[in-house]
Amino acid sequence: MLFSVHALAHRPLTVGAVAELEGLPTGPSFSDDFDAIDAEVQRRGWCWEDSLVCESFRTAEQYVLCSDSASPFGDPDARAFLVFGELYPVNPHDEGMANESWLYGLIDRWQELPGWSGRRSCTDQDCEAVLAQAAQAVTEHLGTPPERTVVSDSTVMTGPALTHRIWRTPTHALILGPASDNGPYGYLTHLQLSCTPLDCGPDLPSADDEDGLADWINTHIDW
Repeated sequence: MLFSVHALAHRPLTVGAVAELEGLPTGPSFSDDFDAIDAEVQRRGWCWEDSLVCESFRTAEQYVLCSDSASPFGDPDARAFLVFGELYPVNPHDEGMANESWLYGLIDRWQELPGWSGRRSCTDQDCEAVLAQAAQAVTEHLGTPPERTVVSDSTVMTGPALTHRIWRTPTHALILGPASDNGPYGYLTHLQLSCTPLDCGPDLPSADDEDGLADWINTHIDW
């Protein structure tokens, strides 16, 4: 059965964006030198972003990148998240805030970014198509398909169960899939690619351990 989604905004993920995200931990480190961080932001053609996701960046390709560190540059212990889609899921069990019309305005702000597009309404399969295209970009950059693929709704507050895909480098996990926005909204869902240290959690569970994979994903992307 298809799951309805109020609205979806996205920008197709590019191979260049994947490469930039994957290279952040190994680049020059600027620690807490905010003048140096600001200079690096400008050098990359990025800008600071506070309206779509608090204390984040907008990259030169108009994706939103957030990090759990003061600087996403050259910090192998930092978690970074590149948002390339935003969806407003239907919540059939809540007639309150999660189904309010003002949330359409928030989706519109994402949709208005250069290179982004949107649609109302749509289904979980439309969201899966966006994720599948993004998976092709990650696979092309890394030269290998995902090690694990699991369908789960464990990372979202509400909304459809969608596909998560996991790749690993020697030091980091790249996880593609949905995630709760964690504010400033609380009701929308990011479609994102995360780059997080492998040592955030235990070894990667087997492909048939869906609950273990869901826990592993949450351990690596939850901040």
